[in-house]
Amino acid sequence: MSLLRSCFERLATQDKKALIPFVTAGDPQPDFTVELMHEMVEAGANIIELGVPFSDPMADGPVIQAADERALSHDVSLEDVLSMVALFRQQDTQTPVVLMGYLNPVEMMGYARFTKRAAEVGVDGVLVLDMPPEEAGELAPMLEASQIDLIYLIAPTTDRERIRLISKNASGFLYYVSLKGVTGANTLDLDAVAQKLVEIRAISDLPVGVGFGIKDGASAQAVAKIADAVVVGSALVNQIAMSEHDHQQIKSSIKAILSEMRSMMDMNSEHAA
Repeated sequence: MSLLRSCFERLATQDKKALIPFVTAGDPQPDFTVELMHEMVEAGANIIELGVPFSDPMADGPVIQAADERALSHDVSLEDVLSMVALFRQQDTQTPVVLMGYLNPVEMMGYARFTKRAAEVGVDGVLVLDMPPEEAGELAPMLEASQIDLIYLIAPTTDRERIRLISKNASGFLYYVSLKGVTGANTLDLDAVAQKLVEIRAISDLPVGVGFGIKDGASAQAVAKIADAVVVGSALVNQIAMSEHDHQQIKSSIKAILSEMRSMMDMNSEHAA
């Protein structure tokens, strides 16, 4: 059983939802990422989503684009990101780690080498934003053979037929993009999200995580009532940008955001009980 699947199953028995923070590997400094990953777990994160820096992150808004630029200014490569996961695994073997990024760095490394290294260092899932199922024919079987989950996005505009195709090819969980637009957008329509999740769950048994537009405890709590996981990215990355040269402040700010989210998300199960 994959670490992602066991994580979701364990949380389900506790009537809890997964909190998935996203940060860009190497932002603001390469030697700070692993320390920050541990801090996020301590603050209540269940799964870590680690962004692989890329020069043209077309699905991301200006906040995460700037994070990629900061990381790339230190020449952070995909190999460096994998090394960070290996270092994280020296202390934490239980928290699933998902790499999120674009296909070009994976192609440059080579599918076979990437899969081998990802499995060696303890990567649990991969989300390649610009690789639809139709183009995953070579990489997907390698990841499956190495027990690495391949995660896909579903958008508000994704129709039923395509949801079926995505679900058939995905594992780990489905990532529902709650907004039309790029990361960091602001307006979250919970009723529309809830309706779409009903449609997705009628087709797939995979857990569904919701991201985009979640920025505080209240929005995390609201999404946790209807989703299996809450993904938060831009709100955290923005804190890194504001305190770029003060690592202690970054840790404090991100820990405060995640602790509040974790606390308010858990209130849902307490009220239900």
